[in-house]
Amino acid sequence: MKFASVLGLAAVAAGLSPIMPDPPVRSASGPAASVQDIPAGAPVFELDPSWPAVPDRWVLGEVSSIGVDDSGRILLLHRPRSAPSAERSRAAPPVLEFDIAGNFLGAWGGEGAGYEWPEREHGIHVDHEGSIWIGGNYCPERELPGLEPVSDDQLLKFSRSGEFLLQIGRSDGSAGSGDIRNVRQPGDQAVYPSTNEVFVADGYGNRRMVVFDADTGEFRRMWGAFGNEPVDSYECPPSLDPPVPGGDEGPPQFHIVHAVSISGDGLVYVADREFARVQIFDIDGGFVEQVFMPDNAGPGDVAFSADPSQQFMYVAAGSRTFVMDRRSLEVLYWFEGSGHHIATDAEGNLYTAETGQRRARKFVFMGLSGPGR
Repeated sequence: MKFASVLGLAAVAAGLSPIMPDPPVRSASGPAASVQDIPAGAPVFELDPSWPAVPDRWVLGEVSSIGVDDSGRILLLHRPRSAPSAERSRAAPPVLEFDIAGNFLGAWGGEGAGYEWPEREHGIHVDHEGSIWIGGNYCPERELPGLEPVSDDQLLKFSRSGEFLLQIGRSDGSAGSGDIRNVRQPGDQAVYPSTNEVFVADGYGNRRMVVFDADTGEFRRMWGAFGNEPVDSYECPPSLDPPVPGGDEGPPQFHIVHAVSISGDGLVYVADREFARVQIFDIDGGFVEQVFMPDNAGPGDVAFSADPSQQFMYVAAGSRTFVMDRRSLEVLYWFEGSGHHIATDAEGNLYTAETGQRRARKFVFMGLSGPGR
């Protein structure tokens, strides 16, 4: 199958601009590279415009995150209280479940006994056991209508059916980046099966990665950018255009730690959004390398291809989705359209959660491209 024809279908269906040549990209492991042609062997996607089938009785608020379990169940996390005021009474529950075809399976979430639901839903993750992790990023100084004036300093774990299992931290409980009991407005979380630990991109309030036991919530370790000791530089709301101190390697600390993804070979990919870079660590927090995104595009999330070696990584950054070689960190191509958070399923399909558009989308994996143009 020819790459140009398949991608052309996706562009037409999505209303996207054509694929463009890449600006230079710089990684810690090599010089800048510029891709002028679409390479053979790159993954190809086509938009499924009918996915998902949200029940007509409901509307969505800002769709902030998306997760996939091993059985192909897709979970959307949205912010019901962000739906337009005229439609808010019809807002769906925060978590909606669909199958790969987009059929609606169920919905749940919100306030309940024994836990503190976040004020502003932000990240969802489904772990290897099917458990569902949810965090929020509300800071009370934002004073958004309908939200209580407390900080989302907790992380919640639910069973596959939505039964509450564990809360790490407490609402409005954070003591800062050195706190080993609370998070502070976390951006995302991911469980690494081999160690059964939950890695938290912590986040909007703190400037760190922090790791807890996924069953007990016991603190394990933490680190900042480059594996440095994290420091406090709390802002509410955080600046979306911070100064960028530092030399060629960039600032010595994270700004908004927006997302975390862990590859099968035990590398931790951290999206440091406002500093336009993805930093890579080993499981213990040792710094491996980093890659800066083209045109200072802020990476919102990272996902991996479904092949056993996870040859490709997908980075949602700015208004684009970048398709990259995971080993070399080379940008192969990009397309217009991006997600606040993204995920892939076992068939290689790519899903995006898009806050501003109040929607989720599915890009169907069509195989690898033929000879480049």
